[in-house]
Amino acid sequence: MNILLPTDFSENSWNAILFATLFLENTPCNFYLLHVNRLENIMVGADSYIPTQEVINDLYIKPSKQKLKAQLKKISNTVSQNDNHKFYTLSDYSFFIESVRKHVDEKNIDMIIMGTKGVSGLKEYIVGSNAGDVITKVKCTTLIVPENATFQNINEIAFPTDYNLSYDIKNLQPLTKILEDLKANLRIIHINKENTSLNTEQLSNKDLLNDYFDDFNPSFHLLTNRKVEDAIQCFVESRDIDMVVMVAKNLNYFQNILFHNKIEKITYHTHIPFLVLHE
Repeated sequence: MNILLPTDFSENSWNAILFATLFLENTPCNFYLLHVNRLENIMVGADSYIPTQEVINDLYIKPSKQKLKAQLKKISNTVSQNDNHKFYTLSDYSFFIESVRKHVDEKNIDMIIMGTKGVSGLKEYIVGSNAGDVITKVKCTTLIVPENATFQNINEIAFPTDYNLSYDIKNLQPLTKILEDLKANLRIIHINKENTSLNTEQLSNKDLLNDYFDDFNPSFHLLTNRKVEDAIQCFVESRDIDMVVMVAKNLNYFQNILFHNKIEKITYHTHIPFLVLHE
């Protein structure tokens, strides 16, 4: 597998790197550590000063290459030696999303794994802007690792769905691989705002999911709650959920789960990794 690890050298991106090495411990992987010197941070102000290539190399690329080198050393000192894993570094000077897209393409990336910070104010997205941008704008399976998530055996995986399968069922393949590798339990959950029953199409899609995941003996759960995020929170707590998996195409549905500004009761953002599946 080819894994992209965007890093800004913060604690939460380091946490995501550690999580990735343990999560994929038994999988042969090429890990690409990517640091983007963000063009959007430099081109501000009326002057829109664009530095020369030489200045870019001296001011941005060389220092970030040194930091990436130090990060590799930190990995070899901290993470147990694993012959399955190879590490490479990438330093870029670009717009963040453009850079991520480019490397996903060039390196045939199978999964992006990145950290996210919690929020300091009610108006901020809990997922954080970089991670939020990646999962909505880059078509690549992405694992979001919150700052307080520590790797433990992943035994329970929650898969929220509205049973409106607007995506190809093959999109779920990365989830089947995880279920195979980790021998985890799959909990498929549907959240209903009112006590309404599923329509014919939803029932048919539910059967389709049951057939697709038949080997893993999934359990199906119906939660009634006017607020999707409250329902997820209760389920995560009561079932000791270790990971939440969603399909990016159901964006409207999962915006309620990932993007909102209600912090008081919602803690799953800060502890539970989110896997977002793309086509």
